[in-house]
Amino acid sequence: MLKHADIWNAIDSLAAQNSLSPSGLAKKAGLDPTTFNKSKRITQKNKPRWPSTESISKILDATNSTLAEFVNLVGEESAGLLAKRIPVQDLGQASSFGQFDHNGHPIGDSWDEALFARVNDTNAFGLEITGNDYEPVYSDGHLLIISPNADLRRGDRIALMTTNYEIIIKELIRNSPLKAELKGLAPSHQDIAIQTQDIIWIARVLWASQ
Repeated sequence: MLKHADIWNAIDSLAAQNSLSPSGLAKKAGLDPTTFNKSKRITQKNKPRWPSTESISKILDATNSTLAEFVNLVGEESAGLLAKRIPVQDLGQASSFGQFDHNGHPIGDSWDEALFARVNDTNAFGLEITGNDYEPVYSDGHLLIISPNADLRRGDRIALMTTNYEIIIKELIRNSPLKAELKGLAPSHQDIAIQTQDIIWIARVLWASQ
């Protein structure tokens, strides 16, 4: 018997295959970005909500996938082989109080989930770019996989949260006990230095969709 979780696993797997979060897949298909959010999968009366056949048709068209390929993704076992689940949130929502602990690990119940292959960091999470602040390097809808446990090296692209709960994405020039020196991602972006006392966490950008 087809299970509710099987269909959602297939949608998550299709998103992962195309280097997208569930909300990124929805946007690519011309749907409301929240269509496939975790909160939309169960009704307020705690009953399963099934995705519409129209929404499935649209994501297949948007990813040039066939129904047979989608059916092959159905099932917890196939989803588990393809990828692991990680928390995902858009950058704007993540830049607020209560979304992370002081180690840069996601907390709270406002995070969605996405499947992503070959993530070795058990604390990895995804940040979805909103807007054009990071163009031309990252555009609206790009998904960044952040690894709090990865070692930081000069030249790495990093995400950093300040004590004002602002998340900044830059290139690391130098990270010392006193401050982090950061380079802008585009010629128009300023290089900055942030004192360590003003940083809640800093983590490496492990991967970014294109």
